[in-house]
Amino acid sequence: MILIKNEFDIKKLKEIGRIGYRILNKVVAEIKPGISTKDIDDLVVDEVKKKGVKAAFYGYHGYPASICISVNDEVVHGIPRKDKILKDGDIVSLDFGAVKDNYYTDIAVTVGCGKISERAQKLIDVTRQSLFKGIEKAVEGNRLFDISYAVQRTVESNGFSVVKSFVGHGIGKNLHESPQVPNFGRPGCGIKLKEGMVLAIEPMVNEGGEAVKIVMGGLRELWMVHFLLILSIVWLLLKKDQLYYL
Repeated sequence: MILIKNEFDIKKLKEIGRIGYRILNKVVAEIKPGISTKDIDDLVVDEVKKKGVKAAFYGYHGYPASICISVNDEVVHGIPRKDKILKDGDIVSLDFGAVKDNYYTDIAVTVGCGKISERAQKLIDVTRQSLFKGIEKAVEGNRLFDISYAVQRTVESNGFSVVKSFVGHGIGKNLHESPQVPNFGRPGCGIKLKEGMVLAIEPMVNEGGEAVKIVMGGLRELWMVHFLLILSIVWLLLKKDQLYYL
């Protein structure tokens, strides 16, 4: 069942979303060669205490950290480690969810560590572009797979491939809600988008083929997430926030 959010729900999500974006922006500022992913997680732990929220991922299905940090060939759900040291040229995906008063947000961004290659920068740029193209289709009256197709077309036209093993999702009163939001599909298909839906659109893009290994991959893969609200017109939550432009 798809949960439609009311005015009060949206107000709470805006409040918690702003906090989540500020925390993730602070993390992005600390990405540099020599820092461990555990150090980054420790920073998140401190920040959630200061901001009065909780880390939505901590303890979720046994997840042991407050943020997911995936480096280079890790697509999603990378667990922070003290011995995982960031190096110059790495591409780093940061996925953080904040929860307060039983309202959840989910935000991710991928950034370069130090100086990255032109190919890595293109991968980041295309992933970001595909996110925005998906957002453009998130309009009341459109179909869900209009979003999916916009992401897929942008990615594949630039010589990359979308991950099909993982998808975006609804969010709000639970961390994961219906509907699933794949990064591939036929336009004009899927459920009709309605005012009050809240979606996490999650482009996950491979430098190589679409196949994903659960433990190790061979090429770089990354993702980005923004959650947005479907109103009478699209309104991207905090679209003028600094993180939107990374």
